[in-house]
Amino acid sequence: MSATTAVEMPEIGATGLTPKEVVQRIESGQSNAVKTSTSRSVQDIVRANVFTLFNGIIFAAMVLVLITGSWRDAVFGFVIIINTGIGIVTELRAKRTLDRLSILVASEFLVHRDGRDVEVPHNEIVLDDLLWIRAGEQVPADGQIIQTWGLELDESMLTGESRTVRHKVGEQVYSGATAVSGMALVKVNAVGSHSYAATLTAQAKVYKKTVSDLNKGINTILKFMTFLVVPLCILLILSQIHTVGGWGTALSTGEWRQAVVSAVAGVVGMIPEGLVLLTSLNFAVAAMRLARHNTLVQELESVETLARVDALNLDKTGTITDGGIAFNRLVMLDSANAAAEQAATQALYDCCNEEQPNGTGQAVLAGLKAQGHGPGQVASRVPFSSSRKWSAVRRPDAGSSAATGREGNETWYMGAPEVIVAALDGDYSDVLLQVNDYADDGNRVLLIARYDGPDDPLHTGRSPQTAASAKPGESDGPRLEAQARPVALVLCSERIRPDAARTLAWFREQGVRCRVISGDNPVTVGAIARKVRLTGDREPVAMDARELPEDVNELARVLENVDVLGRVLPDQKKAIVQALHTQNHVVAMTGDGVNDALAIKEADLGIAMGNAAPATKAVAQVVLVDSKFSHLPDVVARGRQVMANMERVASLFLVKTVYSALISLGVVLTQIPYPYLPRHITYIGALTIGMPAFILALAPNTRRYMPGFLKRVVTFALPGGIATALSVLLAAWLLPPVMGWNVTGDAADLSALRATSAIILFAMGVFVLARVARPLNGWRGVLVAVFAAAGVIGAFVPFVANFFALILPTGATMVATLIALAGSALIFALCLWLAPLVRGLTGKLSRRH
Repeated sequence: MSATTAVEMPEIGATGLTPKEVVQRIESGQSNAVKTSTSRSVQDIVRANVFTLFNGIIFAAMVLVLITGSWRDAVFGFVIIINTGIGIVTELRAKRTLDRLSILVASEFLVHRDGRDVEVPHNEIVLDDLLWIRAGEQVPADGQIIQTWGLELDESMLTGESRTVRHKVGEQVYSGATAVSGMALVKVNAVGSHSYAATLTAQAKVYKKTVSDLNKGINTILKFMTFLVVPLCILLILSQIHTVGGWGTALSTGEWRQAVVSAVAGVVGMIPEGLVLLTSLNFAVAAMRLARHNTLVQELESVETLARVDALNLDKTGTITDGGIAFNRLVMLDSANAAAEQAATQALYDCCNEEQPNGTGQAVLAGLKAQGHGPGQVASRVPFSSSRKWSAVRRPDAGSSAATGREGNETWYMGAPEVIVAALDGDYSDVLLQVNDYADDGNRVLLIARYDGPDDPLHTGRSPQTAASAKPGESDGPRLEAQARPVALVLCSERIRPDAARTLAWFREQGVRCRVISGDNPVTVGAIARKVRLTGDREPVAMDARELPEDVNELARVLENVDVLGRVLPDQKKAIVQALHTQNHVVAMTGDGVNDALAIKEADLGIAMGNAAPATKAVAQVVLVDSKFSHLPDVVARGRQVMANMERVASLFLVKTVYSALISLGVVLTQIPYPYLPRHITYIGALTIGMPAFILALAPNTRRYMPGFLKRVVTFALPGGIATALSVLLAAWLLPPVMGWNVTGDAADLSALRATSAIILFAMGVFVLARVARPLNGWRGVLVAVFAAAGVIGAFVPFVANFFALILPTGATMVATLIALAGSALIFALCLWLAPLVRGLTGKLSRRH
């Protein structure tokens, strides 16, 4: 529990729970503790990395080889264990990083205990606590209102109804609702699994992913291999038993061991074991790198979505501007005396002097206090809300005054000029012209209006005369009185972030369409968009959201030509995201206010500022902890790196899968001994696939995302895989008769063939690696050269050569090997040349049909 809060709260008579009562409730399980996490648990990380289908297959294959006694050929199993360990360690490091960072954005709530107001974490709220609910907070537990100061809740997550609800003393509030204005003191009557918080918060944080090429492609590859590996393994064992003379001979002579080892060589090659590992590694490392830039990724898998974003919706306040607002001046609309201006200034102060004023209200209060103004008497008030767009106060009946023109009763409104003017009787177009002129200069403009009359529009919403004739169910909430008249304009200005223009320029260069979506005046927002060069040299097109069509498809067509939207309601922000989805855009949404939460949840990628409301951070996948807009390019660039590098890595692994499957099929059909050993594929795979793939997966890569991941990976892998399989199979079929080798009866001849096949396989692996690593200028060329040299040097090191059964050819065998290598290079070039021709031909045939 934290120390007494520095925030000044209203005085209340109740003392709240004592520390002893709090402890008793926690011990009896009456706390608000629920299972929430920004990352996977240690148990889940270990389970996900260890207990996989392919680890199971590899482990079974390793056990089979160990049973035969050929432990050197089982070394592939230990490589898998090491890789799995790397995956676990990396994810655990990412977990620690994310958990530490998540503390910075964790929300605390204010409770009244033992006569003091203290801040406690969500989980430490207990039954019967006196809980303060303030504007911007998500209600953490169910409770009954004890006192209220104009509390209004957005209960859309509970009811689906977007309008706000004003609650009274004695009414029940439910966790999952969000306070949009005002404040209340609530007595908690349901916590933990007994409240809405246990289910609704979890539902709010569920990210509805758009199916990505990366996940779908890799899953397709893995499913295909699942069905292929088991039957091919059985067929391979049968074929290898046949090559040694059948079951009887194999069992009596012990040749069954060699048959099992040979079959395992084919199975091991077909498993893209590192592909899944590197995918999770990439996500974890990307999350850690972003964390160093104060960017919290709340779901590792959302990293892949970053690369696909092509539409970025920006909330102006807190994103382009730093949220800092300065009060400039009050402009009277009519020639008025000092007393009238004083009355308007006092009304402005009182309208802003809420329990929890927003940023504009705080700026106005600070400016007016500096001028010597203070609070006046207020009979009733309506706090500001983003859905209503205005606030109001009613002065107590103090009689009339000739100096001020007061008539004994007066209600003052402050809010969005367009909204207030639209509700008034009379033509005030000249007022709107003045508003637009000030807004064109980048001012945030508010309107002050005054209503003099006997009825209280803030209390019943209708006059005594109309109350009697009101229909059952009609709203009795506060209303804008049509007889009010505009009195003054309030001019404020916002501070633009120094990095905003540079960040937006980066997005323009990367082909990401940025739109500013704000609840402010579209002219004001348009002026700020112009200052930060949102659309470059082109003038940004601004529009009032009240003119937007409700039909989603029509809305999508309108949005194509709009850059700035003002006066946007929370449900409209969500509709805008849905409209962009109909045009197949991948949408990211940034925001910091409660009114952004629904749109952030609807977007493919929700990005919340670190100073955002708790409800907004709860539904976002990414939180910019220090609220710096300039981190967004890092976020998108890191996602693109993951996608582009995983395509390289998947291509590399899939080539091995293709040639292993084709070689295994050729061996089964022609009943020849398997042309290499498991230890050969372990050595070659580590140098041409495993270690290079690890480096390539984490290398810088700024390539823009392109749809068609699986198609490109398969298109890349097939020529290389087919060329490698043909080269090895042709050597296995042609070299024995040419060289006079008896590969089924002489172990030395079989070893010579396998050594030659391993050399061919290594050379083809280097060719494929060079193709994957392109362009080869710079470090990528060095990478290929280093691993190629390592493979050659290893063959001259006695221990390595003996362990991996690497035999350097001499004499006639060397000549045959060199000829085979030349033929392999020719086959590789031919396959690469034929691949685009075949693709073109199949494309023409598919278009005809």
